[in-house]
Amino acid sequence: MRNHYAVSFLRKFHAPVFVIFLLFFVSACKTNQEATPTEPINNIDATVANEWMDNFLFVERFAPGFRPPVAARSLAFINLAAYESIVGNSSVYNSVAPNFQGLTVPAREAGKIYNDQAVVNEVYYQMMKNFFPHVLDEYKTSIETQYQKFDVSKISPDELARSKKYGQAVAKAIFDFSLTDALGSKGYLNNQPNDYVPPIGAGKWQPSFPDFSKALLPYWGKTKTFVITEADKLSPPPIPYSTSVSSPFFLQAFEVHQSTTPLPYEAQWIAEFWSDDIYKLTFEPSARWIAIAEQVIKNEKVPLEKAIYTYAKVSIGLSDAGVACWNSKYVYNVERPTSYIRREINKDWTSKLNNPINNVKGVTPPFPAYPSGHSTFGGVAAEVLNDIYGKNYPMTDRCHEGRTEFLGKPRSFKNFDAMANENAYSRIPLGVHYRMDCSEGLRMGYQVGRAVNKLAWKK
Repeated sequence: MRNHYAVSFLRKFHAPVFVIFLLFFVSACKTNQEATPTEPINNIDATVANEWMDNFLFVERFAPGFRPPVAARSLAFINLAAYESIVGNSSVYNSVAPNFQGLTVPAREAGKIYNDQAVVNEVYYQMMKNFFPHVLDEYKTSIETQYQKFDVSKISPDELARSKKYGQAVAKAIFDFSLTDALGSKGYLNNQPNDYVPPIGAGKWQPSFPDFSKALLPYWGKTKTFVITEADKLSPPPIPYSTSVSSPFFLQAFEVHQSTTPLPYEAQWIAEFWSDDIYKLTFEPSARWIAIAEQVIKNEKVPLEKAIYTYAKVSIGLSDAGVACWNSKYVYNVERPTSYIRREINKDWTSKLNNPINNVKGVTPPFPAYPSGHSTFGGVAAEVLNDIYGKNYPMTDRCHEGRTEFLGKPRSFKNFDAMANENAYSRIPLGVHYRMDCSEGLRMGYQVGRAVNKLAWKK
């Protein structure tokens, strides 16, 4: 009956009038549609973000100059851009850009539809290209392949164009902001500078056995941070250096020697499981915690906005932790266990860190010992993940499952704190850190994590 009356009514009008009415009706429908979001962001799955993090972990592994704090900084800006691109459509999360002086993020056009997955895909694509301009073509191809993998077939051309344009605008704003810190943005280009001369003195770090590499990122402590203060960047002084066999310093070195001579299977498993020290073998130890976060995100099947919130929050913490740790390393310049042990305890001793890429054995990272970078990254990640997923979240870490170059089989933990503690302890049986390095790294990392958690992330 309703259709019959409609037809009868329209027949009363001349054709031109009917056409005008019809065009007005269609236009009104289109306007209403443009004002209505296609899908609430809390219903969208996290696949696009997870896949881009997988791509980062692959490309970063082979990126020249991307050592631990450089990788952490890049993750921070990349994930901050993704986060800021979606908060305008979130009922849960706030923009944190106002906390960072000099950063202005463009807003979405009111009343227009944006596809959040397309926005995020564009942001990650632009940021990955910006942060990895120097990698080999095969890794650039990996970035292009990941970008093209995103299915645009169900998105209207206008919506897709608008979403891509917005993603590009956000990425440009965040990347331009990153460039205001010249030291941080150029760190990967010359991370073992010739002009750095390490201080000479008893117990002071010098290029170490077996390869005697130059200091890595000696100026990184001056890189701009997101949330921590200058005071947060300085550790308390380490245990005073001494060669006396009854001194606390000697006992810490002796613990390293005894822990590795011989190295029990369980200790070797722990040491190798957390290492991530070797360029081109695995991702960096900072990026390891993004791999861990991704496992949690997949386990919990969290929506896109919570996944990106997790990535951004952990990444900003990792970045600031890297700056703080490297600042303290080069303030105190504590020599590595290999130098002390070979001089004071056992001239033939070597670390248990081997490099299967170049077949060098007994490797020691080329920078001062105190505090431990691994421990600092672990502490900040645990603090942030505790805040998001709870302090009693059980976890089986499968980051290196199936690796054959080292003992990478999964390990299970009752919570993130247990993971951070084992990660820190692992540096002792590996022979590259004193216990004081690990304890201070954890303390510093948790402190940075608390500062990150204080930002007003949620509405």
